[in-house]
Amino acid sequence: METNEPEIVKNLKRLTTLYFKTLKPRTDNSNEYFAQIKIQNHFELGCIITDLLKLCILALDHDMHNVPEKKNQSINVSLILETVLQLFPLDEMEFLGYVGEIAGE
Repeated sequence: METNEPEIVKNLKRLTTLYFKTLKPRTDNSNEYFAQIKIQNHFELGCIITDLLKLCILALDHDMHNVPEKKNQSINVSLILETVLQLFPLDEMEFLGYVGEIAGE
Protein backbone atom coordinates (compact mmCIF):
# COMPACT_ATOMS: atom_id res chain seq x y z
CA MET A 1 0.00 0.00 0.00
CA GLU A 2 1.36 3.38 -1.05
CA THR A 3 1.65 6.05 1.66
CA ASN A 4 0.22 9.49 1.10
CA GLU A 5 3.09 11.79 2.10
CA PRO A 6 1.03 15.02 2.33
CA GLU A 7 -1.36 13.22 4.69
CA ILE A 8 1.57 12.00 6.83
CA VAL A 9 2.97 15.55 7.04
CA LYS A 10 -0.49 16.85 7.99
CA ASN A 11 -0.75 14.20 10.73
CA LEU A 12 2.74 15.00 12.03
CA LYS A 13 1.91 18.72 12.25
CA ARG A 14 -1.30 17.92 14.14
CA LEU A 15 0.56 15.63 16.54
CA THR A 16 3.30 18.22 17.03
CA THR A 17 0.70 20.78 18.08
CA LEU A 18 -0.88 18.32 20.52
CA TYR A 19 2.27 16.89 22.10
CA PHE A 20 5.16 19.35 21.92
CA LYS A 21 4.46 21.22 25.15
CA THR A 22 7.66 21.13 27.20
CA LEU A 23 9.63 23.59 25.07
CA LYS A 24 8.08 26.88 24.00
CA PRO A 25 9.69 28.67 21.04
CA ARG A 26 10.93 32.20 21.56
CA THR A 27 8.88 34.89 19.88
CA ASP A 28 11.87 36.47 18.12
CA ASN A 29 12.18 33.64 15.58
CA SER A 30 15.53 32.49 16.95
CA ASN A 31 16.35 28.82 17.27
CA GLU A 32 15.96 28.96 21.04
CA TYR A 33 13.23 27.60 23.30
CA PHE A 34 12.00 28.09 26.85
CA ALA A 35 11.41 25.27 29.33
CA GLN A 36 9.03 26.29 32.11
CA ILE A 37 8.68 24.90 35.61
CA LYS A 38 5.82 25.49 38.02
CA ILE A 39 6.74 26.98 41.38
CA GLN A 40 4.70 28.35 44.27
CA ASN A 41 6.66 31.55 44.88
CA HIS A 42 10.10 33.16 44.92
CA PHE A 43 11.02 31.32 48.12
CA GLU A 44 10.46 27.93 46.50
CA LEU A 45 12.55 29.04 43.51
CA GLY A 46 15.31 30.05 45.91
CA CYS A 47 15.09 26.65 47.63
CA ILE A 48 15.36 24.85 44.31
CA ILE A 49 18.39 26.86 43.26
CA THR A 50 20.21 26.53 46.59
CA ASP A 51 19.45 22.80 46.81
CA LEU A 52 20.76 22.29 43.27
CA LEU A 53 23.93 24.15 44.21
CA LYS A 54 24.30 22.12 47.44
CA LEU A 55 23.82 18.90 45.50
CA CYS A 56 26.54 19.94 43.05
CA ILE A 57 28.87 20.85 45.92
CA LEU A 58 28.15 17.51 47.56
CA ALA A 59 28.90 15.68 44.32
CA LEU A 60 32.21 17.54 43.94
CA ASP A 61 33.29 17.50 47.59
CA HIS A 62 34.30 13.97 48.56
CA ASP A 63 35.24 15.09 52.08
CA MET A 64 31.93 16.80 52.89
CA HIS A 65 31.23 14.36 55.72
CA ASN A 66 34.43 15.59 57.43
CA VAL A 67 33.45 19.27 57.40
CA PRO A 68 31.31 20.02 60.51
CA GLU A 69 29.63 23.17 59.17
CA LYS A 70 28.35 21.25 56.12
CA LYS A 71 26.81 18.40 58.12
CA ASN A 72 23.72 20.45 58.96
CA GLN A 73 23.07 21.55 55.39
CA SER A 74 20.14 19.47 54.22
CA ILE A 75 19.24 19.06 50.57
CA ASN A 76 15.60 18.70 49.56
CA VAL A 77 16.20 15.98 46.98
CA SER A 78 12.44 15.51 46.53
CA LEU A 79 12.06 19.14 45.40
CA ILE A 80 14.95 18.76 42.96
CA LEU A 81 13.50 15.55 41.51
CA GLU A 82 10.04 17.15 41.17
CA THR A 83 11.63 20.01 39.22
CA VAL A 84 13.51 17.62 36.95
CA LEU A 85 10.29 15.66 36.39
CA GLN A 86 8.57 18.87 35.22
CA LEU A 87 11.34 19.37 32.69
CA PHE A 88 11.10 15.81 31.33
CA PRO A 89 9.38 15.98 27.92
CA LEU A 90 6.86 13.16 28.43
CA ASP A 91 4.42 14.54 25.84
CA GLU A 92 7.20 14.70 23.30
CA MET A 93 8.12 11.08 24.06
CA GLU A 94 4.51 10.07 23.40
CA PHE A 95 4.71 11.97 20.11
CA LEU A 96 7.84 10.06 19.15
CA GLY A 97 5.93 6.85 19.76
CA TYR A 98 3.31 7.97 17.25
CA VAL A 99 6.00 8.98 14.77
CA GLY A 100 7.47 5.50 15.09
CA GLU A 101 4.07 3.99 14.32
CA ILE A 102 3.62 6.25 11.27
CA ALA A 103 7.13 5.53 9.99
CA GLY A 104 6.55 1.80 10.41
CA GLU A 105 3.57 1.83 8.05
